[in-house]
Order: sequence, then C-alpha cells, then structure tokens
Amino acid sequence: MKQKVLPVLLAAAVSAVAAPAFAQSAGDWTLGFGVHQVDPKSDNGKLAGGTLPLSIDSDAKPSVTFEYFVRDNLGIEVLGALPFKHEIAVKGVGKVGETKQLPPTFTLQYHFNSAGKVSPLLGIGLNYTTFFSEDTTGALAGTKLKLDDSWGLAAHAGLDFKVSERGAVRVDVRWADIDTKVKVDGASLGTANIDPLVYGVAYVHQF
Repeated sequence: MKQKVLPVLLAAAVSAVAAPAFAQSAGDWTLGFGVHQVDPKSDNGKLAGGTLPLSIDSDAKPSVTFEYFVRDNLGIEVLGALPFKHEIAVKGVGKVGETKQLPPTFTLQYHFNSAGKVSPLLGIGLNYTTFFSEDTTGALAGTKLKLDDSWGLAAHAGLDFKVSERGAVRVDVRWADIDTKVKVDGASLGTANIDPLVYGVAYVHQF
C-alpha cells in the first residue's frame, strides 16, 4: 500500500510546485507598492504667442496601485502616488517657477499568461491631474502662477515577474495626455503640454 501511496503523493507535490500561481480570477484584487517617475516630453509647448518655450523637469515618488478583477484576467486599476514636484523653466531664460501635482489614473487592463512566471499586461484608461502649490521665481518672481487641472487619456504596459504564490515584481511604463492652461496674475498665457511617460517598479500582492 505504501509503495502505491508514495508515488501518488510525490506526483501531487510535483504537480503543486509546477502548477501555475498568481492567476487572476474574477473577484480577486491586488495591492502594489513601488516608485514611479513622471518624465514630461521634451517639447512642453510655447507660451505668450510662441515666444516662451517651456521646459518641465522629471520627478520620482513612491506610488500605490489597487486593482480589482471584474473578469478573469481583466481588471480595473487605480494608480496613486505622493505629490510629484516639477520645476518650470523657459528655455533661454531659466527657472521661472515650480508646481506640485497629483495624477490619479484609472485603467482597464488585461493580463496575458497570468498563470505563468512572466505575465504581460496592457491597459487603457483616464488620467486626472490636479496642480497645486505653484510658486514663481526668476523672471516671474512676485507674480501668481496658476495651472488648471487636466483630464486626458492614459495607456499602460507592464510585465509581472512572479516571485511567490501571491507576489510579483512589476516593471511598467505609462503614458498620459496632460495639458494644462497657464495663467500668470489671472492672464492666460497659453497651454503647457506635459504628456509624460511614467516609468515604475513595484511589488504587487494578490488577495
């Protein structure tokens, strides 16, 4: 009897080890903690009738994601982070101000090969960016800078590398359509086109 049971137990153990883990099913949810860098595109537009070419720098901050799976492998994700801080410069003039922003992003995304060791994901969604704590310096010192909030499309691509039955390390890149109207002392100067790529790495745990 023992001779028959032992092979069965060994086969079950091997099967359990080899069985796919971290598969996402309807009703599952994940929580991720990591770091993301917002990297605005190189051409951020020109203000004052095209006379002031803008340059907006990058920033990295801790981030958090929450995803709920509405169907197998199909989830709705919310991305949040600590406020990002960006310096604003006019090319040829130098730094003229800075701002903080929060860009919560909602994404519908599909996970491929979710039971495998490496699982790609693709998503599309909506970004909302709110700007605050605007300050001025240099050529704009003493003036009041205001950046309007922005709504725009967002896209997401990433890879999950499984590290445990319920854990994965995720590397990803996002794009967001972020355009904001710029006002100085209440006067509109034009639109800043930020449209960043957002690079990130995070640990994601499935519940």
